[in-house]
Amino acid sequence: SITGETVELLEPYLDMEDYNLEIAKKVCGNVAGLCSWTQAMAYFYGINKEVLPLKANLALQEGRLAAAQTELNNAQIQLDEKQMELDQVQAMYDTAMKEKQALLDDAEACRRKMNNATALIEGLGGEKLRWTASSKNFQNQITNLVGNVLLATGFLSYSGPFNQEYRNLLLQLWKKEMDNSKIPYSNDLNLTGMLVDNATVGEWNLQGLPNDDLSIQNGIIVTKASRYPLLIDPQGQGKSWIKNKEKNNGLQVNSSFNIFYVCHL
Repeated sequence: SITGETVELLEPYLDMEDYNLEIAKKVCGNVAGLCSWTQAMAYFYGINKEVLPLKANLALQEGRLAAAQTELNNAQIQLDEKQMELDQVQAMYDTAMKEKQALLDDAEACRRKMNNATALIEGLGGEKLRWTASSKNFQNQITNLVGNVLLATGFLSYSGPFNQEYRNLLLQLWKKEMDNSKIPYSNDLNLTGMLVDNATVGEWNLQGLPNDDLSIQNGIIVTKASRYPLLIDPQGQGKSWIKNKEKNNGLQVNSSFNIFYVCHL
């Protein structure tokens, strides 16, 4: 309840040099406390004079803050609602984009399949003639199979002792007899290609067998015939080939009287 007027009335006393706690204690202890209290009240009034507007302003700002906080809360509620709506719309958008991408991927895959199918159809169209010819050739092979096998077995059984010229003559004579007996066979029959494949021939060559037709035919007779072959081999090529070919099969060689006997263990 102290006022400015009271403080003004106190100022002459407060300005006096002997108006303080120490001097007052010397005069009267009880008065010393009152002296100190009046100084404190005057000081309090000066401080409170500055604080009161600040308190009023604080109350005003707190009111504004409360109103702003209320508006902020309302705005946050609206923001949360809009964010929820945005999330839902975003989820719908993401789902739609995934469906779109899936459709694009399916369309691209379908396009690739169509292109592959078109290329395949075009390729198959070009292969039709070859397949037709191959089918006809297969039918001819089936028809001529008996005669071809007969020529091959005759070659294996009887042509071993003869040279290339006489072997060809034997084939011509056999074909003439088969024509008379109306046994079908292939006119372009290649006995070497029928009885052995190129990979085997290449392996034989690596093992020392010469690459000419007669040597390959001799190799066929040695490996395909059911009877043990007798090799007349003055140059030693057949001996060298057999030794290399059977090296891993436990081959034993008896060289008495310069005659080589071969046996499989």
